[in-house]
Amino acid sequence: MAERLRHMTLFNDLFSFTELQQILSDESRVQRMLDFEAALAKAAARAGAIPQGAAHKIAEHCRSTDFDLSTIAKQAARSGNPAIPLVKLLTVAVARQDQDAARFVHWGATSQDVIDTGGVLQLRDALDLIEKDLGHLIDTLGQLATEYRATPCVARTWMQQALPTTFGFIVAGWLDAILRHRERLAEIRPRLLALQFGGAAGTLAALAGHGSAIAKALSEELHLTLPVVPWHTHRDRTAEAATFLGLLAGTLGKMARDISMHSQTEVGELFEPAGEGRGTSSTLPHKRNPVTCAVVLAAATRVPGLVGTMLSAMPQEYERGLGGWHAEWETLPEILRVTGGAIHHLVEMLGGLRIDKERMLQNLETTQGLIFAEAVSMALADRMGKMPAHLLLESATKKTRESHRHLKDVLNEEPGIRGHLAPAEVDRLFDVRNYLGNAEEFVETIVTRAHKVSATP
Repeated sequence: MAERLRHMTLFNDLFSFTELQQILSDESRVQRMLDFEAALAKAAARAGAIPQGAAHKIAEHCRSTDFDLSTIAKQAARSGNPAIPLVKLLTVAVARQDQDAARFVHWGATSQDVIDTGGVLQLRDALDLIEKDLGHLIDTLGQLATEYRATPCVARTWMQQALPTTFGFIVAGWLDAILRHRERLAEIRPRLLALQFGGAAGTLAALAGHGSAIAKALSEELHLTLPVVPWHTHRDRTAEAATFLGLLAGTLGKMARDISMHSQTEVGELFEPAGEGRGTSSTLPHKRNPVTCAVVLAAATRVPGLVGTMLSAMPQEYERGLGGWHAEWETLPEILRVTGGAIHHLVEMLGGLRIDKERMLQNLETTQGLIFAEAVSMALADRMGKMPAHLLLESATKKTRESHRHLKDVLNEEPGIRGHLAPAEVDRLFDVRNYLGNAEEFVETIVTRAHKVSATP
């Protein structure tokens, strides 16, 4: 029972997906730490600090499948981190084959070098998946924005109907934000994906003059940025990774919030794709719940608190942190897991999103023409001044609500409008196509940007 509770997997497919789970698994974490050890041995040999043969023997034993993860976990509880037992077990394994080579395991490194760099390698793998899904999301949103660039629908402010807009413009707003996240990721990648290698106190003193050469060779072996100095207690890199993911999760949550509200029964403009068992209720046969939106909103709710943990962990003591560093180990992977899962599931759902254009048109008439009040007011303001026009429309809208008649009919009977707007002009003002502003132009601009991003290698 304890084993089952320790490895909670019931929600894996709901909040994440297999490929990402594998990258963030215990097996992957240990393998990435071993990748550091293998690369360190090769780098040290390249720099002439250890024999080439020893490096080869060490690298041969850096396979996570050869290690018992439960043993590492139990010993980590006593030693304070998993690198200490892993290095001991690796040393024993190498010694069985070559006692001399075993002397050079973990040469000049410290536990934090192993754990941090292993974490950076996991982060790189996870960001590769997220970047891939960002590309898919950009393509999907670009297609939706283009297809529906001129499809009229209601724009809502403070949860109330405001003005006409187009569904393509709403989608273009989502797309614009996602493009900014793509730019952020490209900018921060070199900073985030940096080698951690400093030895006991960051000075590489144990390497007797070989430190800089080994660090350079190690960064090349692992294809990581070589930082100017080791960053053991300077945690802005890990915090920046977390905050980027927090921003992304927030935008995904914004999209999910919009879609779920557009799918409410009373609105009925958007629907997640249907399928066997998808969005059903355990008791209400008619329900069609927005399940993907729920997952994405859950991520957007959970991630900010986790980001807060990463930010709180930044002020670390002297040259090696006590507790703050440890707080990151499960937190950043969890941020990656739920944010990566959210974007992955959202991409899949948007590919089958159902858009009800007829319902969008119907909803434009829900207020009996009040949604065009600003259009009429602005047209009148040009003839009689802004404040008189505003007061006239304020009175007319009040009559519309009280009489349950259409605003256009009320205005055609309004003495104050005569001599300013002819009936044909009033009709034109109630044509949704005449009050969409720059919506289509904005869509074209953002979609063009998206095409350029997609075309960039």
